[in-house]
Amino acid sequence: MATDTQTSRSVAEEFVERLGRQDADGIQELFAEEIDWHVPGSDALPWTGRRTRREEVAPYFTTMWPHFVHGRSKVVLERVIVDGGDVMLLADFTHTVLASGKEFTTPAAMHLVVEDSRIVRMHVYEDTLTVDEAFTAG
Repeated sequence: MATDTQTSRSVAEEFVERLGRQDADGIQELFAEEIDWHVPGSDALPWTGRRTRREEVAPYFTTMWPHFVHGRSKVVLERVIVDGGDVMLLADFTHTVLASGKEFTTPAAMHLVVEDSRIVRMHVYEDTLTVDEAFTAG
């Protein structure tokens, strides 16, 4: 079912707001039961990969967030582009790895698809080599 641009923008803004609060359960509520989720990256990072069900959303964040120094992550949202149900979030992510103290920044694009006021697709595009090196390089 087609989703209007304003609904998609509202859902995306709520997603970003909950992400900023690190509200994993609240983020999960925004997703449909069946989803197309892909976060590429090294298999050594336990949060990368595909997910297909809403109940897999909160564990993604609760698995990933503890690997970063609390209070040192920053997301600079550069642009939100909305066309019907498609939303592109363009941002820079900066994190500091807890285990190594290494800080890294990667440009990122996040493609969300909204149907019936729920997110049905989330694909992240980022510099996976920079992320991997922050966790593995000496």
